[in-house]
Amino acid sequence: MAMFSLPSLPSWLPGLSSPQWGSGLLDPVLQGLIGACGVSVLNSLLRVYFFVSCASNPRRRRLERQRLRARWALLDAVHLAGLALILTVLGARVAALVVLEFSLRAVSTLLSLHKGSERERLQLYLLCQYSLGCALSCGLSFLQEGAPHRTLNLLLGLWLAALLSSGARRLCRHVDQLYELHSSQNYCGVCLGLLAGAHRLPPLLTRALAVAFAVGDLAAVALINQDFPTTSDAVRFWTPLVICYALLVIYMQEEQRQQPGLQGQVQTLLVRMGGLFVLLLTVGSWLDLLGILLSLLGELWCLASIHTLLDLCQIQDSPSQRPSVSAPRQPQSQPSARAQPRGTAPS
Repeated sequence: MAMFSLPSLPSWLPGLSSPQWGSGLLDPVLQGLIGACGVSVLNSLLRVYFFVSCASNPRRRRLERQRLRARWALLDAVHLAGLALILTVLGARVAALVVLEFSLRAVSTLLSLHKGSERERLQLYLLCQYSLGCALSCGLSFLQEGAPHRTLNLLLGLWLAALLSSGARRLCRHVDQLYELHSSQNYCGVCLGLLAGAHRLPPLLTRALAVAFAVGDLAAVALINQDFPTTSDAVRFWTPLVICYALLVIYMQEEQRQQPGLQGQVQTLLVRMGGLFVLLLTVGSWLDLLGILLSLLGELWCLASIHTLLDLCQIQDSPSQRPSVSAPRQPQSQPSARAQPRGTAPS
């Protein structure tokens, strides 16, 4: 009878015997999946926006549509699974540094952004995908710290994130296949809504990303300050490093403007990750250095999935300044212009 007693269960079912150990292993997986779903939502909405802007320009419509449709659904699933795995294995300190580093770059870019340069703003949305996954993961870790039902909360959050991700993917497929037909025949409410209000999508993404990165920054600062006994020690240590890294970011922005293509983005990524690697040589551990290499892989993984959108962002001057509602108004003005000679001909 001693063989089948309850103390013998841990040797056979270690995941069920210790809820604390099991939740400690399951929680990073759930956080990584939620972060990957958030990145998938952003990617799908950006594809919808680019497709609608391409459909409003008939001269470039065929080529850009073919490039947008060249992505398979299987590749999206592989990208989602790979990104979730990277976010799961990535350490909390490295994820926090990635979030703060992108926030610093984003603030510097927005301050130096010209009023009419919508292309740089869209490019910033495309390049923030991996940092957004890290921000969601850090934010969930910070908000759920010490919660009595943390695993259950993360499961509910994953269910909501999966619903949003699947809905965004269905919207992307619907727009890809039926947008031109429905918008021309005034048939579908979704397509008509995008026809009239697609220009409102970038401001919506701006507000959503601002909230996500605000929470991620607070979580990142809290995670980093755990390694210091007092706040004054953390301020004295991080202030010179932040100043040096800010100068590096400003320098890399100038280099990026001179080389706006994918090759320039890869060079900028290597320099940024090299700076974080040198930073963690002074304060981090060997696991943090491995996390930087893993973060480099995650950034390259996201760049490989958005290289088509980056090229389209360079081709299009300002997609938001071309409202798609203006396309149906052109055929209406032509008959009125032709009707004037008919009325003046008898006189």
